[in-house]
Amino acid sequence: MKPEIVAILGIFLAFIVAEILFTNFFKKKDQKSSDGAVEFFSTGTLLLLTQPLIMGTSYALGLMFFPELQDKLSGLHFLAGFGLFLIFDDLTQYWWHRLSHSVPWLYKLHRPHHNAEYMSIRLVYRNNTFYYAMMPGLWFSGALIYLGLGWVYAVYIIMKMTIIFGAHSDLPWDKALYKSKWLSPLMWVVERTISTPATHHAHHGRHKADGVTHYKGNFGNMLFLWDIIFGTAKITRRYPPEYGVENLPETSLLEQLIWPVVRKHPQPKDTVLDPAE
Repeated sequence: MKPEIVAILGIFLAFIVAEILFTNFFKKKDQKSSDGAVEFFSTGTLLLLTQPLIMGTSYALGLMFFPELQDKLSGLHFLAGFGLFLIFDDLTQYWWHRLSHSVPWLYKLHRPHHNAEYMSIRLVYRNNTFYYAMMPGLWFSGALIYLGLGWVYAVYIIMKMTIIFGAHSDLPWDKALYKSKWLSPLMWVVERTISTPATHHAHHGRHKADGVTHYKGNFGNMLFLWDIIFGTAKITRRYPPEYGVENLPETSLLEQLIWPVVRKHPQPKDTVLDPAE
């Protein structure tokens, strides 16, 4: 197993242990009976099937159609390579995420991520199977690895996933830092650069009227800077009182995992894209 995969799994398990010790990890508040199954299967499918398949397919396509480009960028400076991943992975994921809140069929693939009425490390990989299979950033990352930037990706993906884990956890690491006046200037920079629990929890809020929820913004995954640049940022340093989606019809376990293969009967409200409005 690759060192970066071991590192990411270790960090992921550390968050799980922390939530077990300090929160009710196995039975979150307002948890539905299907939530655990959705999270288990979506996480397992991504880590064991979808992501390895995409990376392997990207490599095979490179060998088939562009053999002369293999390892072409292996001598590139680390910072330049890191920047390429920020653009071709993190920035494209920002737009993929943003489109998923605007395009009806994409929202059907992304809705499982918001269907949970709680925040937790459990939600990180909770999405429809096809949402990840079509995510441009994964395919671009595979291409960059083929070009010789696998060593850069190892560092990049550890940093990215640590930030994403922290932003989803219901152990908000930023809350204590906000209380310190002398750390306020530092946190001003941090919360405008990377995703934090406060900014990302706001994206998962249930009611727009609470003054914190920002369902149509705060799309950034690793970098919150994309939201600042493209005008979708909302920073309150507070956390929504409730999480989930509203004004949408009920969905099933299988519909969450493999829509459109399995779908419930069409309902008028199926086209609602912003439950917070």
